[in-house]
Amino acid sequence: MKVCDIMTPNPISIEPEHSIGTALTRMRRGGFRRLPVVTDGKLIGIVTDRDLRLAMNSPFVLREGWYDSYLMEHIEVRSCMTADPITITADADIIEAVQLLKDHKIGGVPVVEKKILVGVLTETDLLNYLLHLLQEQQPHTTV
Repeated sequence: MKVCDIMTPNPISIEPEHSIGTALTRMRRGGFRRLPVVTDGKLIGIVTDRDLRLAMNSPFVLREGWYDSYLMEHIEVRSCMTADPITITADADIIEAVQLLKDHKIGGVPVVEKKILVGVLTETDLLNYLLHLLQEQQPHTTV
């Protein structure tokens, strides 16, 4: 089984100059925990919900509510993304992908071909595949 067989193709992404507010909105609407950051289709980074929370919630800064709105619209994604993230190719074996996520303790990885973003492989994709395999092994019972 290959990554391309279970990945999420053509994922929602964001550009580095977009605000973190835009990133949060896209994540919430799609139920995502990470967004690939692209320029002209090429992957340049990844931003996670954790990255955005850390950018917004410094425990060392006391501020009023209006300032949160200001930050959401004026901090660019590039300021809190992970540049040059770990990636995998679409033709990589699923075992390689699982090992990559486990070794790096990450919940998802962008799938690229020649630096062009083609998909995302997440823990959820892998769990869905595992569930499919387990269901196939269950004996079929008739009522």
